[in-house]
Amino acid sequence: MVGAGVAGLAAATMLAEAGRRVLVLEARGQLGGRATAFRDRVTGELVDNGQHVLFGCYRETFAMLRRIGAEANVRVQTTLEVPYLDPQGRRSVLRCPPWPSPLHLLGGVLGWDALRWPERLQVLRVAPALLGARKAVARGDVDRSPGTVAGWLDRHGQTGRLRKWLWEPLAVAALNQAPGEAAAAPFVTVLGHMFGPDPRSASMALPLRPLHEMYALPAQRYVEERRGEVRLNSLARVRVEGNRAVGVDVRGERVDAPAVIAAVPWFGLASLFQGEPGPLAGVVTAASAMDSKPIVTVNLWYDRAVMDDPFVGLPGGQMHWVFDKRQAFGERASHLSLVASGADDLVALDQEALVSLAAREVAAVIPGARNAVLLRGTVIREKRATFSLAPGQPSRPGVRTSVAGLFLAGDWIDTGLPGTIESAALAGHMAAQALLS
Repeated sequence: MVGAGVAGLAAATMLAEAGRRVLVLEARGQLGGRATAFRDRVTGELVDNGQHVLFGCYRETFAMLRRIGAEANVRVQTTLEVPYLDPQGRRSVLRCPPWPSPLHLLGGVLGWDALRWPERLQVLRVAPALLGARKAVARGDVDRSPGTVAGWLDRHGQTGRLRKWLWEPLAVAALNQAPGEAAAAPFVTVLGHMFGPDPRSASMALPLRPLHEMYALPAQRYVEERRGEVRLNSLARVRVEGNRAVGVDVRGERVDAPAVIAAVPWFGLASLFQGEPGPLAGVVTAASAMDSKPIVTVNLWYDRAVMDDPFVGLPGGQMHWVFDKRQAFGERASHLSLVASGADDLVALDQEALVSLAAREVAAVIPGARNAVLLRGTVIREKRATFSLAPGQPSRPGVRTSVAGLFLAGDWIDTGLPGTIESAALAGHMAAQALLS
């Protein structure tokens, strides 16, 4: 296994569960890939490299967490409930009643006091599309909705504040791309999963531990307890002889293996091989041509608690969401984490400008922050957080390759989902199942 992010660890733990002896090789000095944590050099706190939110429909992710005994590291809402603060600081809550899906969403929107009644009633126009997406997911069909998310919303009459507060933030959070750029098909697939038969599929799930503690360390223990091995600081290159993967080279050490799963991101595939992997030339070229989209996270430490909610949506702001890490992690953390997805306009700003921007937006909408003292601010820029979902991007490959014994995994594999933790877990499980078969 080359790569110890969500996809690599999902595959490794599934193989270990099946009785296979697994060697996991991670080039960096920590587990987790693009979903990990690090220790802040000033506060000493563990800080996620970006806020990740799960949903109740993340079936493969929760299957992995159950396998490794880590399901308690995530708190799932009993029903979808999202608090918002508008630019004037007025609070409203989208709260779905305990009704069957997708009626619970319709009930939540119809009772949402942030919207005028004509805006609330617009949600009825999209109900048939939600039911169609749900049926397509149940059949295993690939969604083929044309055009962009913006075009899809136009076709289904979603306008005004309902669009600006519900659909567009959901699309940007799920796809990490502006609705006018991102293809509609993966968004409709996400809706089909979220509004499936179980009303809790749409519920948000927040990690209760720093990301590497949430899943990566339990996964490492799981593999090692089953005769496997996990190595850090182990840059690996896949050896291909003829048309077969025969193992890897790890910093000069030759490791033979009957099968290899390459769980690396799209931008890392080209450097994974020694020499030119002729049979994979097309896949490597396509992966190298995939555009990337950024996420910016600003962490702010204050001298006191400033929020009552564990998270709040910020419609109309340049930062999209704010999370109170103190509430998520208990006494271990005491700061806010603000996230801007699809952050093309922000990623080039320097740290001082981004911290100032985030602090201004917090002070404008959260009364508790206005008299608080900002002690520290840091910025995390993930310039290649996800791959682009714009129409016309290169096709995503499957887990099987034309090289015998070589399989691919990662959120960018053709799972039908955008670049989420669930897509990574699904790809890891698909690769493990393909290997076992």
